[in-house]
Amino acid sequence: MSRLQSMTGFARASRDHDAGGIAWELKSVNGRSLETRFRLPPGFERIEQGARQRLQKRFSRGNVQASLNFTQNGALRRPVVDEEFLKEVAELAGRLHEQFGAAPATADGLLGLRGVLDYADPVADEEVRASLDETILSTFDEALVSLENARRDEGAALERILLDQVARIETLTDQVENDSSRSPEAIRQRLSEQVARLMDATTGFDEARLHAEAAILAGKADIREEIDRLRAHIASARALIASGGPIGRKLDFLGQEFNRESNTLCSKSNATTVTAIGLELKAVVDQFREQVQNLE
Repeated sequence: MSRLQSMTGFARASRDHDAGGIAWELKSVNGRSLETRFRLPPGFERIEQGARQRLQKRFSRGNVQASLNFTQNGALRRPVVDEEFLKEVAELAGRLHEQFGAAPATADGLLGLRGVLDYADPVADEEVRASLDETILSTFDEALVSLENARRDEGAALERILLDQVARIETLTDQVENDSSRSPEAIRQRLSEQVARLMDATTGFDEARLHAEAAILAGKADIREEIDRLRAHIASARALIASGGPIGRKLDFLGQEFNRESNTLCSKSNATTVTAIGLELKAVVDQFREQVQNLE
């Protein structure tokens, strides 16, 4: 089982009770924090608090929708007739027939009127209700376990992708560090050619001052610090992934740092080969940041 969790997943759990059939459906998608929405049948609002507490113990991020479906046991549905109300509407129907010639009322028509016929609540008994609520919440626990497993399965796939991307970032960092354009000889040759072009094209420059300025520019173009920081971020990313748990926000911060260093590397580059590597590095970092958004 993966040490990481994705924020996406789906789960179902169902169980039968003497009062009826219970079925939960849970759906989880990405979210900046943990947000939960319950869809419960009328009369079952009482179980929301307990269900919400159970969910919060398992997850820290994601938008979770929890839907409960309850199918009442037909054998327990007992019809209840409001006889006083039935008598009143029957008398009213009779007067309408006599005075205005309205069609005579029928039994099924009268029983179909709202308020005349209802069904007794099979869980009105406190003991039955307590038993039902316990079964509903234990079924919810099963659904939570299934959802957690689904999120971990997705997390395992994300872990492999992220580690591959970190390895690619390390490879590109190695390529930048070992690029021939960064050798002292290449830097010296490039600066010498730039100074020579300036001296040939202009007059009145102090050659010593010009060389000093060139040295300053060479220092500004050095990418040693960016390389060192990239390596530190690579080590941090691997350590976080190995630690597991809800590390999505921390990896997102590291993704921002990766992006900052790759941007700086491209802006400071004075060689086409380094620029090309930097652009590829930016693309991999963007992919890394995109995948991190799916992590808890």
